[in-house]
Amino acid sequence: MKHELQVSILKELLRQLEEDRNVDAGRQFKMSTETYVCPEIAKREWKEFFQNTPQLIGLAGRLPKNGSFFTCDDFGIPVLATRDNDGMFRAFLNICRHRAVRLVEKETGEQSKFSCRFHAWTYSNEGALIQVPREFDFGTVDKSCMGLIELPSEELNGMLWVHPQPDGILNLQEFLGPLLEEISDNPYSDLVYVGESVIERDLNWKLANDTFGETYHFDVLHRDTVSKIFYGNNLSYEELGQHHRFVFASRNIDWIKDRPVNEWNLGSVASTLYYIFPNIQFTHGKQAQSLIKMYPAAGQPSKSLTRIDHYFYPDALAVLQETKARGGDVVSAETTYRREEKHQRNTPLDLSGLTEIFSSTVEKEDYEMGVQQQANIETGVVKEVIFGRNEPALHHYHKTFRELLGLSPLEEVTTR
Repeated sequence: MKHELQVSILKELLRQLEEDRNVDAGRQFKMSTETYVCPEIAKREWKEFFQNTPQLIGLAGRLPKNGSFFTCDDFGIPVLATRDNDGMFRAFLNICRHRAVRLVEKETGEQSKFSCRFHAWTYSNEGALIQVPREFDFGTVDKSCMGLIELPSEELNGMLWVHPQPDGILNLQEFLGPLLEEISDNPYSDLVYVGESVIERDLNWKLANDTFGETYHFDVLHRDTVSKIFYGNNLSYEELGQHHRFVFASRNIDWIKDRPVNEWNLGSVASTLYYIFPNIQFTHGKQAQSLIKMYPAAGQPSKSLTRIDHYFYPDALAVLQETKARGGDVVSAETTYRREEKHQRNTPLDLSGLTEIFSSTVEKEDYEMGVQQQANIETGVVKEVIFGRNEPALHHYHKTFRELLGLSPLEEVTTR
């Protein structure tokens, strides 16, 4: 992100905090709760948004070296992602061409070739069929025509993109639009993958996404967790086509007031989330980043799966690992990192916040509210929900979603 944009965002956050006023979209909207429970809507979402839309399946750190691979099935298409022997990212249907069984059972690892456990047809990590056992019995196979079915894929600035359909068009410049220019200078390729958190709960996937759509609840629901790290009721927000940028202030933001503007750094005193349509929240911190992917359960509007991929920059990860090796914890690692960052001594390290946010906060607080919402909506007595003037991200998200499905627009709330 360009420095002048960072400064503009920080000035806006400081203004809101000084005036004790949150972002103002100028309007309230209401929406029918059928959005969260209707099987027909869920069916159309699954087809349009998850099986016919580009999917961000991870960052380069998921495939750290030649021969790395991982599998995913979360959007209904079995995918085998590999980094071949030349370092190229590829994606294939994780399906053997012989009898259509799953080829790779493991979730991740390092292999140069994959052998089907049904009949041992074997493929390279470039997708080529390289062995058919007892071909003299089976009959001749034209191996050049029977490789794994490849999916359109692209590694763009360290982001791993796949189109779920073999004949799909993966035009990321068009799909990402203005978001692409803004994130093009972020060094995603440098991030090290350190694992994932998985949350499966009884709530619609859009309710899961809604929890990342406003800071209005921080001081209430998160008063003992996130609110100790970040201010509530502040937000710098901008739509970027189907996507958006969402920034809120850390408790240490006052530190920059005494610093020259040319030293201001957004990642040091605020948290940035990029929402990537339809189901991604991409958190940006100075030392760590997380890719939050929310998926519906096929045919079940009331259930969803959230996968959170955790990534660290190498210097921050090295401090954490060294401190833990000495018997220390993330708090002492944070102290060490701040001491070594001489030009930004008061900046927080995201190490301790990572587990906090995605365990005690998202799962046990945000998603617990979502489960209650889902149950109450399913009674049939709750007909609509309201999105306030201070919740523009929710306006944008639901407007975009409904427009693409041809649903009626959000209804503006008129007040006297």
